[in-house]
Amino acid sequence: MAEQISTMVPGNVWKVLVKPGDKVKPGDVLFILEVMKTEVPHPTEEGGTVKAVHITEGQEGVDAGALAVEIE
Repeated sequence: MAEQISTMVPGNVWKVLVKPGDKVKPGDVLFILEVMKTEVPHPTEEGGTVKAVHITEGQEGVDAGALAVEIE
């Protein structure tokens, strides 16, 4: 089953830790947002293979709920 990971809060993309084709397991952190000088990690709930990454490191002004990573 495909999983779509969206941003939980608005902020700037500090680090993207995966790329398409990477294998991930439940709990792996996929990317980290910087929100008011605080790091906010975004983990996956399911394992699988990263299908697409829709954000880039250094991207500013990402809205809450923006599609960030797809896993299949």
